[in-house]
Amino acid sequence: MNLTSFTDYGLRMLMRMASAPDRAFSTADLAEEFKLSRNHLAKIMQRLAQGGIVETRRGVNGGAVLRSSPAEIRLGDVVRVLEQGQALVACFGPDAGCTIEGCCRLKSRLRQAERQFIADLNRSTLADIALPEPAAA
Repeated sequence: MNLTSFTDYGLRMLMRMASAPDRAFSTADLAEEFKLSRNHLAKIMQRLAQGGIVETRRGVNGGAVLRSSPAEIRLGDVVRVLEQGQALVACFGPDAGCTIEGCCRLKSRLRQAERQFIADLNRSTLADIALPEPAAA
């Protein structure tokens, strides 16, 4: 199993946000901390907002905040939101063109494994993986 970099970066952002759940985080600050593209992180933040995981605010005191406490945000749910539209294997995609569609016994097993993977991740929360608050400079 290989998660996309989109999901990897999204999890990193949420791990940092979980370290100070009442603070608003700008994508610029997160991009600087993790040495990642601000534009890419903005797209990830947008997906997290659409998925109901974060709330974004504009303005001087703007940024993104968690919509729930870190202890209520399940990792499997986060991965499902971030991996939305990413097929586990090519034959799950919309234009698979599979030549063994009618007799394939693998597809159902892979779907079951994917469900179990998400269920296992859902046994943990964002609070379980929160990064320590960075020391003041």
